[in-house]
Amino acid sequence: MTSEHCRNLLSSISNQTCTVGIIGLGYVGLPLIDAFTAAGYRCLGFDIDEAKVNSLKQGKSYIKHIADDKIGNWLGKDLFDATTDMQRLSEPDTLLICVPTPLDAARDPDLKYVIGTCEYIASVLRAGQLVVLESTTYPTTTRDVMVPILEQGGLTAGEDFFVAYSPEREDPGNPEYSAAGIPKVVGAINEDSLKCASKLYEAAVAGVIPVSNCEVAEAAKVLENVYRAVNIALVNELKVLFDSMGIDIWEVINAAKTKPFGFQAFYPGPGLGGHCIPIDPFYLSWLARKQGLNARFIELAGEVNRAMPEYVVSRTTEFLNEFSKPVRGSKICLAGVAYKKDVDDPRESPSFDLLELFINLGAEMSYSDPHVPTLPSMRHFDLPAMESQTLTPDYLQSLDAILIATDHTAFDYDLIVQYAPLVIDTRNATTTVQSNREKIRKT
Repeated sequence: MTSEHCRNLLSSISNQTCTVGIIGLGYVGLPLIDAFTAAGYRCLGFDIDEAKVNSLKQGKSYIKHIADDKIGNWLGKDLFDATTDMQRLSEPDTLLICVPTPLDAARDPDLKYVIGTCEYIASVLRAGQLVVLESTTYPTTTRDVMVPILEQGGLTAGEDFFVAYSPEREDPGNPEYSAAGIPKVVGAINEDSLKCASKLYEAAVAGVIPVSNCEVAEAAKVLENVYRAVNIALVNELKVLFDSMGIDIWEVINAAKTKPFGFQAFYPGPGLGGHCIPIDPFYLSWLARKQGLNARFIELAGEVNRAMPEYVVSRTTEFLNEFSKPVRGSKICLAGVAYKKDVDDPRESPSFDLLELFINLGAEMSYSDPHVPTLPSMRHFDLPAMESQTLTPDYLQSLDAILIATDHTAFDYDLIVQYAPLVIDTRNATTTVQSNREKIRKT
């Protein structure tokens, strides 16, 4: 039987009187706000970063695919407010947690942001609220980590308040998919929690896929990322093999993908980037170790993918040697520091590994990225301050080599190949360039 708290929340969702709280105003949180405000719901955003909150209050975005005018529209319709005041977590009827879930130095799950957020919520949690975790994590996190913290205030999960897990699904840089257009998997700790969470997401996204519990939803998200990590590792390993044989991996993939069944194309690169693929599979390998098992595919894929920046540096050394140039003292520009084409997100980008490796070898490094004007500080890297360089003919001619690490559409590849003495292409970005192809080296 549906509880009174559940009926009341379902009613407020149906008549759009509920407020949606979003905790973590980053690459997941802001698109969610866009989806819910577009559906007519008022959203209250929470973040500990005062600069982000102030920016949003002024109608200014700090994420490329969420434009200023969208935020202005939220504010103009009085559908959005942002705050650093965690005491206000009692105000929204639903709370969606979109905080980072990194790895620690031992590559084990670091849930400090999830735990800290739950402690904030527990201190002000009121009956009838729904709490949903969206951050990627290992199966059992919601039930075994979140629920005990949330119940510290004396309320009972599943009766007095509701708890669910619905993994974030974002594809930054892909205009075909917005948060509202991507179906959401939803799992919960009990039937009432599932009803409330499903009803909430049904109001704002393309579809809801309810599953039997939180653990299934958590495992589904990790599976999505493991699938990509393992397949990318496969083509990265084949790239190394085929390079040694003088076979173009890109041509091989293009030929293979003409098969209308049984094959999905994955592409090699200089390493993995973004929050999901370089990190999330290791949540599952950690969980496997706790169960006395060994997730061999995940660990091997991680080894292959982590080795790619060093392979690119090694190949670059070979290419420079063709021109009697040592790496030490060579002027090398990295084209692209965002982890992915046409986005402004540098998280876990292999470009930082490349910059550090080349600098340690004595190269004079610079970078160009129209989406990342200033090189951000990254906690695992000790890099000098840099600003993005404009790829003019004079600048390109001043280099010894340019290495394409991210294949942004904004780059003029014909210009790059025309004026740069040597072009090292890790993304097959120069495939349509017709002139001066003798300058191009693919790796």
